Amino acid sequence: MAEITGSMVKELREKTGAGLADCKKALGEANGNIEEAVEILRKNGQAKAVKKESRIAAEGICSIVCKGDQVAAVVEVNSETDFVAKNETFQQFVKAVAGQAVDSQAADLDAFMEEKWVEDTSKTVKEALVDKIAVIGEKLSIRRFQRIAAEEGCVASYVHGGGRIGVIVEAKTNVVNDAVKEALTNLAMQVAALNPKYVAITDISEEYTSHEREIIAAQIAQDPKMEGKPENVINGAVEGRLKKELKEVCLLEQVYVKAEDGKQTVAQYIAQVAKENNAELSIKQFVRYETGEGLEKKQEDFAAEVAAQMNA
Repeated sequence: MAEITGSMVKELREKTGAGLADCKKALGEANGNIEEAVEILRKNGQAKAVKKESRIAAEGICSIVCKGDQVAAVVEVNSETDFVAKNETFQQFVKAVAGQAVDSQAADLDAFMEEKWVEDTSKTVKEALVDKIAVIGEKLSIRRFQRIAAEEGCVASYVHGGGRIGVIVEAKTNVVNDAVKEALTNLAMQVAALNPKYVAITDISEEYTSHEREIIAAQIAQDPKMEGKPENVINGAVEGRLKKELKEVCLLEQVYVKAEDGKQTVAQYIAQVAKENNAELSIKQFVRYETGEGLEKKQEDFAAEVAAQMNA
């Protein structure tokens, strides 16, 4: 049996919002495996913050550079502190990295890091990063990038919170005008705010659907109100809750945030824009970066650090 430490309990509590006792018990059942413990808490209905499971912890910013209406790239560059993330030298460097990415043909991050640096071709991107680390005096990391080139339409982007979130939306359309581009920017804002995982229901994998169905079934099985209910009633409740959840994670099924009636879906909004502009319009894909998503932030105790230095 793995030793359950206080830091493990704390981490699980931060991931799920469940009580300390429940977290400790779940970790015991999962033999110390954090992800398995999360699943146990979800099935028991004790995970209050499962939708915030990816903790936004690391510092840094996202930046987007567009090239006309058809090409855009988003990058995430991390720093150790928020102080550096707000530094103009760092921000200009991140923007330059995004500029590099918008013209890049690299298939992955490793290849990207070995490209010639656009601002000084005597260096690679990796070497430019090392130089910037020396100047800023803090560990920096180019974490990820994605480039989107629309061959049958256009792209739109949105950056929120000074680089906390960066979104690119690609549309297939035969009309590219100000109204269509404004609509796509609105949808990029929607993606930033509501964080969908898929464009449409048809994009969801059977594996994801089966997994969520299993979680919901376990939750309903523990609901006292469902005790003694016929199997068909229980199955209906499971499918009903699953259907609602799948709509929440699909962009086209979400309620459009700017809908005047509070009911219009994104799909209906797109159809409205298409009709008003005599266009064929559909969403092909989107990419959403949130700074530090899934990363663990170093916990700083400055009082203890100062005390240690004074006692040294």
